[in-house]
Amino acid sequence: MRLAILGGSFNPVHIGHLALADAVISTLHYDRVIFVPAFVSPFKPDANVENPQDRLDMLVSSIAGDPRLTVDDCELRRKGVSYTINTVDDIIRRYYPDGKPGLVIGDDLARDFTRWYKSDEILERADVIIVRRLYREGMDAPVFPFPHTALDNEIMDISSSTIRERIARDKNWRYLTPAGARSVIEDRRLYKPLDKPLSGGLEKPEVAERAKKNAPFSQIVYMEQEARALVSPSRFLHSRNTALLCYDLCVRYGLDPLKGYLAGIVHDICKSFPEEELVRLARTDGEGMTKMERKKPSLLHARAGAALLKERYRVQDEAVLEAVRCHTMGRENMGPLAKIVFMADKIEVSRPEVKPSLRELCARPSVSLDELFAVALEETVIFLMSKEQDVSERTLHLLASMSGKLQQ
Repeated sequence: MRLAILGGSFNPVHIGHLALADAVISTLHYDRVIFVPAFVSPFKPDANVENPQDRLDMLVSSIAGDPRLTVDDCELRRKGVSYTINTVDDIIRRYYPDGKPGLVIGDDLARDFTRWYKSDEILERADVIIVRRLYREGMDAPVFPFPHTALDNEIMDISSSTIRERIARDKNWRYLTPAGARSVIEDRRLYKPLDKPLSGGLEKPEVAERAKKNAPFSQIVYMEQEARALVSPSRFLHSRNTALLCYDLCVRYGLDPLKGYLAGIVHDICKSFPEEELVRLARTDGEGMTKMERKKPSLLHARAGAALLKERYRVQDEAVLEAVRCHTMGRENMGPLAKIVFMADKIEVSRPEVKPSLRELCARPSVSLDELFAVALEETVIFLMSKEQDVSERTLHLLASMSGKLQQ
């Protein structure tokens, strides 16, 4: 394979780095670009860089699904100052590239290339590729007195330092980085003062701390991708609307918003599964099947979803599992998150049958969770009866229980 090496601090990696790698592959016809994060850059020996493992994880999570890109941690394993000649030799020794590997460097660093450590040996072993970082249209093109290939790449006005500053100052930054890196930054609170939450909805420090521990962003991103792959586009839109309403209601009622979003995005993950698979998964909870579930096995998608989350995805949070398991028919003594997911599933914005009065009630911050849940439950039963659809005894018992509770 024709390989190119792209080194840097990647503190953090951003979309400009990935666009540059794509340009090297597309324009110069390399087969793969190897990202090599530096332990300590010889060009920035005094720079305050994030933990090497964090930078490595951000890179790895940002190139998922693209076999043209890879990450090599040779400089992190060597530690100390990372000299390019050592990396080039290491890559050649282990990867056996077809011809010399390409070495991608910016025109800002190329100006001093002849003063690099063993620069003459680098030229013997690698084909230098100079990419535009400073030189722009209308400027006099720089002249470099050594063999190289100049890449006429697009300059993206993005830098890692700008992203770090934006995060620290609560300015917009999230779509300057790939989704994978964004998840790592959010999970580990990188570049952010410890006394400030990362997500706008997590105003309360104790809520933010619980959310960070129980429903990390990386898990949400992964599970959202899984849900999108397993259900139809219209069903996924419903799931995302449900997740957003769960998030908002959790913020209002003091629950972990990210846990609510997670439960909402996966609540219908088994909706498109064949009936025999729904039955197999549902039976693993040991509860047997009701008459209604035997008559209409599609109702088992909630119980099957909880079983799938536990079996395949190792979700252990009992509140999330209960919320998914109970979102179709409900059950008595549901926890607060289960009530929120049950409601959100029935009244999210893409549901055309929801009465405006119910949505207006949902928008009132003064309404208690139980009051809102009881009204949403009652409206659901009324709607099903108006369509001459069966209502499970479990749902009717739950409605009676909630009505009695509110009357006390």
